[in-house]
Amino acid sequence: MKHFMTFCLIVFLLNALTVSGQENFAIAIHGGAGVISKSKMNAEREQEYRHKLNEALDVGYTLLKEGKPAANVVVEVIKIMENSPLFNAGKGAVFTSERKNELDASIMVGKNLKAGAVAGVQDIKNPIVAACAVMEKSQHVMLSGNGASEFAHQQHLEIVDNEYFYTKSRYKSLKRLQKNERKRTDKDNTGTVGCVVLDKQGNLCAGTSTGGMTNKKFGRIGDSPIIGAGTYADNKTCAVSCTGHGEYYIRLAFAKDISAMMDYQDISVEEACHAEISKLTELGGTGGVIAVDANGNISMEFNTSGMFRGFMKANGDRKIAIFENE
Repeated sequence: MKHFMTFCLIVFLLNALTVSGQENFAIAIHGGAGVISKSKMNAEREQEYRHKLNEALDVGYTLLKEGKPAANVVVEVIKIMENSPLFNAGKGAVFTSERKNELDASIMVGKNLKAGAVAGVQDIKNPIVAACAVMEKSQHVMLSGNGASEFAHQQHLEIVDNEYFYTKSRYKSLKRLQKNERKRTDKDNTGTVGCVVLDKQGNLCAGTSTGGMTNKKFGRIGDSPIIGAGTYADNKTCAVSCTGHGEYYIRLAFAKDISAMMDYQDISVEEACHAEISKLTELGGTGGVIAVDANGNISMEFNTSGMFRGFMKANGDRKIAIFENE
């Protein structure tokens, strides 16, 4: 009987340790929401997306299991997607009206509400790395354009020619749009990437990276680099990364509003994300969101026909999905 009670105590303590956040961790990712139809995506292309999402999840899960800090995990995971031509971020970024690629990214940690962002950069290979450098090595939150590039040079980040970001499919999309062969659809901009993480120390972090909107003009900047709109994290509530029509997310202060609803209304992360997507729909906006709370609960909501998405938890629960009803 004594040994049985000792065994029960050990099990209780292990469970308590997990619940307290010391051994609990979780990760969720997205690769953009929009017009994503299974009938119009060939099997080979679908497999490419699923393979890259799985690769990103595998890297994130391994780092979290090793006890790496949330911010490090977010950066490494988003780099994988930035380096892939599949997504509208980094290598696969869409083109502006001037046939250039302008990139935005942001990151925020929930422990102390520190954040960093870059906007409108044209020569930083991995904007999420630059955003993290702004957070960790400057007194600012957001840097833009040439100033962000100068800062990146000083931090010895990898700099590339703007031609590095060129992909044939994105360029063809720009040309079709400029020739008015069709109206702009969500498909033109699908591919913004994001990652939200709860690490073993109980800290939350969120990051987002994008190439913005096809054929954008006048130095347009969307929600992705704006803290509180496209990205937010607070250890009291959740970490949030968004994807969609950025102007609506800015108007709603979308990411912060999810955190605020959880804080002030005492509702779950799933309920808050669902409510915020409902607000987006009422305004006429489209897109999606991923979020993870302080207990590792995950929400992935969207109002489009699909969103590239996935999650993995400490207990091995895992999911990769693309289409609406998966």
